[in-house]
Amino acid sequence: MSLFIEDKVLAKPFLKWAGGKGQLLPEIEKRLPVEMETEQIDTYVEPFIGGGAAFFFIAQRFEQIKHFYLYDINEDLVNCYNAIKKDVESVIKELKKLERAFLKLEKEERKELFYKIRAKFNNDRDSAKLIFLNKTCFNGLYRVNRKGEYNVPCGDYKNPNICDEENLRNVSDVLQKAKITHGDFEKSDKYIDENTFVYFDPPYRPLSSTASFTSYSKEDFDESKQIRLSVFCRHIDEKGAKFLLSNSDPKNENPNDTFFDKHYKGFLIETVKASRQINCKASGRGQINELLIINY
Repeated sequence: MSLFIEDKVLAKPFLKWAGGKGQLLPEIEKRLPVEMETEQIDTYVEPFIGGGAAFFFIAQRFEQIKHFYLYDINEDLVNCYNAIKKDVESVIKELKKLERAFLKLEKEERKELFYKIRAKFNNDRDSAKLIFLNKTCFNGLYRVNRKGEYNVPCGDYKNPNICDEENLRNVSDVLQKAKITHGDFEKSDKYIDENTFVYFDPPYRPLSSTASFTSYSKEDFDESKQIRLSVFCRHIDEKGAKFLLSNSDPKNENPNDTFFDKHYKGFLIETVKASRQINCKASGRGQINELLIINY
């Protein structure tokens, strides 16, 4: 298999997303089950869709997979995927309006418009506004406070590509294959059987007590949920499904942290290199280890 099949991989993630898996795709691709090339696996499930890099690659690379089920606890994100799936032209139309209004302004006026649109988004949760904010905010973050209000500040980009019409249409085409649902990862259980491949990309376990930003959703993905996810992985393993899970490697900070060794004992745990992109200090960015956990 080769990742770089340009005529097949047309749709790419339409949002910048913390923890996006674009950089890890070559490592993930090397570890995909051989049954992906046959009729044996006909269903793909991704319970934490996020930016969707793995889904977009797999959906365009493996035509024999007939069923795609995508989930996320972030309701704004799920609504955005569904808006693009159902009526991409309306999303493009609104996004082009925002892009034109923003790009013609000077720096301080852009900031003023950004905060006006952010306030409106917190009232109407409009998908075009979400994409606009993602393309113009600091570091492409999605972060909310305890009230569920999006609160990322304005970024500093000279000429951001806010509306990529061609990619949005390609994304819409690929999303026709998928059922996209708002909800906890355990909701995906009903679609998982021995003919299923599941890719888990949960909010990463923080490398330190100060490492995580405020919240990806109103509810934190805390230690208890990380443990609940490991139990769910054992459950679907017993059902005969194949899964691959990515997460942070706590041994970057503490060589004695055996959280994943303990909770995923018996599964294959591999270390791969990744780049840490989001950190308030430049010294905190760069190559670190991440984990890929596999049951086959």
